[in-house]
Amino acid sequence: MAEQQTCNILFIVPPHIPYNVYSSPKNNIRHIPKKDGRMFAHLISDMPLGILSLSAYIKKYSVNHINSRLIDYNVELNELETFDYCDFNDFYIQEIKKNLNGFSPDIIGISSLFTSSYQNLLDLIAISRKLCPDALIIAGGSVPSILQKEIFDNSPGIDALCYGEGEKPLLGLVDAIDRKAFLEEHPSWITATKNQNGFSPANDFILDLDEIPFSDYDLCDSEKYAKYPAVTAYAGIKERQTNYYVMSSRGCPFKCIFCAAHKVHGRDVRFHSLQRVKEDLTRLRDKHGATIIVFQDDHIMADKKRALEIIKFVDREKINAFFQNLAVYALNREMLEALASAGTTHLNLSIESGSERVLKKIMLKPLKLSIVKQVTSDCRDLGIYTAGSILIGLPGETKEDIMEARQVLKTLGVNWYVIFCASPLIGSDMHNICTEKNYLKDSGMSGDYSNAVVETEEFTAEYIQEMAYIMNLELNFVENSDCRLGDYQLALKGFESAIRAKSDHAFGYHFAAICYKNLGQIEKANSYQKKAQDIYSTSEYWRNYFKMFNIEP
Repeated sequence: MAEQQTCNILFIVPPHIPYNVYSSPKNNIRHIPKKDGRMFAHLISDMPLGILSLSAYIKKYSVNHINSRLIDYNVELNELETFDYCDFNDFYIQEIKKNLNGFSPDIIGISSLFTSSYQNLLDLIAISRKLCPDALIIAGGSVPSILQKEIFDNSPGIDALCYGEGEKPLLGLVDAIDRKAFLEEHPSWITATKNQNGFSPANDFILDLDEIPFSDYDLCDSEKYAKYPAVTAYAGIKERQTNYYVMSSRGCPFKCIFCAAHKVHGRDVRFHSLQRVKEDLTRLRDKHGATIIVFQDDHIMADKKRALEIIKFVDREKINAFFQNLAVYALNREMLEALASAGTTHLNLSIESGSERVLKKIMLKPLKLSIVKQVTSDCRDLGIYTAGSILIGLPGETKEDIMEARQVLKTLGVNWYVIFCASPLIGSDMHNICTEKNYLKDSGMSGDYSNAVVETEEFTAEYIQEMAYIMNLELNFVENSDCRLGDYQLALKGFESAIRAKSDHAFGYHFAAICYKNLGQIEKANSYQKKAQDIYSTSEYWRNYFKMFNIEP
């Protein structure tokens, strides 16, 4: 029997947005002030479940002893009191050097899930090669799975890219006697040689997800992730809770034009067993102190009976859970009552559009607006706060579609809307269409749902950028459904959440003042109204929007 070796692996998650978006955030995205008062974009800091699964899998099954470390630049950038760098690269170097203290990585694995992290991926490959010349440098996730040629053309420092899911390919790599030879032989690894020879990679899926052990959450500093979790962007979620993330399934059968998840997990849905899910949830609560468990399955409702059983288990065990991606069509009254009984106070509804034509003909999304209307009505009845996600700016969409959507969305009774600029994710049908028709502005690599990069015969990127913010102001403030229905206390959740996200939000202060006045809290109303007036008097930006909607602060 061969002597057990030690394999050191450094996992890296690049920032999900380009440097210019981080350092100069647009007015329509969430941002946070540093200690010196400068504003920077708020970075999504969900725990990187893919890496946590990879680390757990190889630690359990490898014949070698595995030491793994993680640098997640999204949470580390949020942690900085000040950002004193001219770009990301000096900060990359500082953090890698800090982790190299007494740790020499045999493998550096970089995970890139979003198109907008592409340049950051390239920069980290180059820096990793310079700092660790003898390490194998690999990358995985949706971007490396699809942009093979581009990455090899622009990153001579990369050794291999992993296609699709990485647990089995990575296990084979760490156990291989000759790792470079293994990379050339395995069907899921893409090397420069294979890339030049027109190699077609293949997925190496784990069919029984229960083979994957409990995720390696010890890689994460849970306190850091608790400070700026993405779920606090939702008005119905309380701040500063210990959030842990899970995926109880992989894969999605739908063919929504804007989605690229199938490029990593495939279209066939695979599940953890119910028993395994229950064990994981209990362990997170009892041993890790999770106060909110966030389900991030792409399509947990693929098996509605199973989903209902999970919700009922959460209810029985008094586990606080948040489900990010519940298919709206599956939210019948029974399911919503079960969610309400389990303590669900907030649902994120992926409505995507207020135009039936766009939903059916362009997005290819299996949803009718009549279902959305019923779901939001039931949620109000059950005391569940709803946030509706909307995309505008898809190829094939018209300005008339967007105007129709604006009118329809006002009638749905959603508590709060999140309006996104449609982003052509690498690997999605939308990206293919935009590439074929030359619709991408600046190659499309800077698209991150807050930054419009699609231009068609119907609209410019600037139009979509501006319209997304106008719709945000109109639907959430001017035509706020809670205010319209006289529920001013509920309306305040959204307005004050907006103020927390953007401290100079004049509409937030103005409409919150109206709520406080209607609630009889005159002193608070006057304070907020004065804040709105002060911002109005000094900001041409906000004066223009007040005038657009004929509002006097």
